[in-house]
Amino acid sequence: MLWYKAWLETRWQFLIGLALLMLSACGGVLAYPQVVKLLPLVPSADVGGLIGQRIREGAELMRDYRGYVWSQWIREGPTQMGTLLAAILGSGGLLAQASGGAAVFTLSLPASRNRLLGVRAATGLGELFTIAVVPMLLVPMLSPAVGESYGVGDALVHAACVFIAGAVFFSLAILLSTVFGDLWRPLLITCAVAVLVGLADAALGEPKYSLFSVMSGESYFRAGALPWGGLLASVALSAAMLYGASVNIARHDF
Repeated sequence: MLWYKAWLETRWQFLIGLALLMLSACGGVLAYPQVVKLLPLVPSADVGGLIGQRIREGAELMRDYRGYVWSQWIREGPTQMGTLLAAILGSGGLLAQASGGAAVFTLSLPASRNRLLGVRAATGLGELFTIAVVPMLLVPMLSPAVGESYGVGDALVHAACVFIAGAVFFSLAILLSTVFGDLWRPLLITCAVAVLVGLADAALGEPKYSLFSVMSGESYFRAGALPWGGLLASVALSAAMLYGASVNIARHDF
């Protein structure tokens, strides 16, 4: 009953987000031959500054199929859109239901508040895991259509990075949903935090263990090394925020 209820509350956000990322993966892979044709048009002049460096690096990465997939899809699609979907899936819950009157029914169910929150969080994390894995697996499946290959192992590693780091934003949205009694403030605050993290990364030159670098699996792509420190820190941070959410919901007076 609780699992089905949690699924009903999030199914459309999940299904729409999954469909969008799957379409993005298909488009990214199938566009590769056209990108290769356009590469000779990239300016070869030595443009100075950060912009010139980005142009040269992007063009160099796209000459290799694995580099193209990472730079043009993984770093843009699952990382950016996955962050938004994590925030959407985590927003809402008992307090939002209370503002609409639905919490009376939910609280009358034979389950503790922590169990209600746990089922809601587990359902959202399961959906986020699916969103991270399924579109990523489309890349090795579709790559032969453009005469290329992509390792299933690489796809699963990047999917794990997207899920574990993305769970931080999901957990933040869950925590904020036990503070604010509406859907929009947790969502908007979580998105604002993500934007600030992205701006800080850009200002600091994308540090190795920044959350978005971990989410995109940059160290694995460049050096074949998993960002264990960043992954463990992400798990610890997510667990701490989910624990804080359970404390908040237990103390709340409905």
